[in-house]
Amino acid sequence: MANGNPVIGVFQRVSLVKQIVIGLVLGILLAWLWPAGGLAVGLLGNLFVGALKAVAPVLVFVLVISAIAQHQQGNEAYIKPIIVLYIIGTFLAALSAVAASFMFPTNIVLVQTDAVDLAPPSGIIEVLKTLLMNLVANPVNAIANANYIGILAWALVIGAALRYASEQTRLVVADLADAISTVVKWVISFAPLGIFGLVASTIAETGFHALASYARLLVVLVGCMLFIALVVNPIIVWWKIRSNPYPLVFTCLRESGVTAFFTRSSAANIPVNMALAKKLNLHEDTYSISIPLGATINMAGAAITITVLALAAAHTEGIVVDFWMAMLLSLVATISACGASGVAGGSLLLIPLACSLFGISNDVAMQVVAVGFIIGVVQDSCETALNSSTDVLFTAAADIGRQRQEGNL
Repeated sequence: MANGNPVIGVFQRVSLVKQIVIGLVLGILLAWLWPAGGLAVGLLGNLFVGALKAVAPVLVFVLVISAIAQHQQGNEAYIKPIIVLYIIGTFLAALSAVAASFMFPTNIVLVQTDAVDLAPPSGIIEVLKTLLMNLVANPVNAIANANYIGILAWALVIGAALRYASEQTRLVVADLADAISTVVKWVISFAPLGIFGLVASTIAETGFHALASYARLLVVLVGCMLFIALVVNPIIVWWKIRSNPYPLVFTCLRESGVTAFFTRSSAANIPVNMALAKKLNLHEDTYSISIPLGATINMAGAAITITVLALAAAHTEGIVVDFWMAMLLSLVATISACGASGVAGGSLLLIPLACSLFGISNDVAMQVVAVGFIIGVVQDSCETALNSSTDVLFTAAADIGRQRQEGNL
């Protein structure tokens, strides 16, 4: 639609990714030249993340109901292969973290745990129990608390029931899904301003001086995540699509990973991933389920965080970890990471569970958790970027691979 304002016209001609880069650069400059101003514009970032978090549960709930209600016999959602990719990717991430930790053993300076007042889960059974209880949570509470396992479960049930409703009712549901999708587009269009505020306030408030003493630990963590994003994931994607995976990998990192890095919320990035999946012409019945599911169980970044920090704790305590114990840690990290979203504090609060494999006391483990909170400004951003961008990457890989098998590509 034509617009008489020349400034708005220029912005409409610039892609959203370029606008985000501009916002990123301006945010860094503002925080550097005027820290007080950087803190002030943080409100823009908070508003943007808040809007994404608010609309995401409603989007998933309505979109999944609509997709299931409109689903025709013979249209496969193709979810199982994507779940397999999620699990394989998370396990390989844990294994890569083990290898990196053995190659670059790290001692960490433990800190007091006064700021860490959350209780870690007592074991994998508790993590899985929390996940199952989330499955049967009250649907209103599930939407209010962004419990995506519960949202998906109720949306699937209600969508299946609506398949027997009248055509007019199903059209109303489809129109509602289109309306919510339009609202999401409006919210995402403010991403450049949101990124500008987030970057400016983060740099102005924290800087990176406090992270210097933990530089080696950060290098191992971020290095593992980059290795997964740029080496392991492309190999998995090539296995599915049998062609050069990097165009798809870089598209997902650019259009999903960048936003997730600064919002530091997989839930907030669900609308971004939905929009990207639609842009990639993926099957809506598939991505409307696989992307919110991925935000819950596809946790390669979390598996890396759990593994690296647990092995760093073991090395600091002088505990020798053998091959089989490392393999067990990889398995525990994979299972725990899949349930990380059901635990307050996410992946960091699952570190004591991993440390317990080596006989490390809970007091020491919680000191490691405190270190995790200190480096969280980088660790959590990279972890979320890897987790969230991989959701849409694996969904796209499975969908494109299926289309090529069927001769549609």
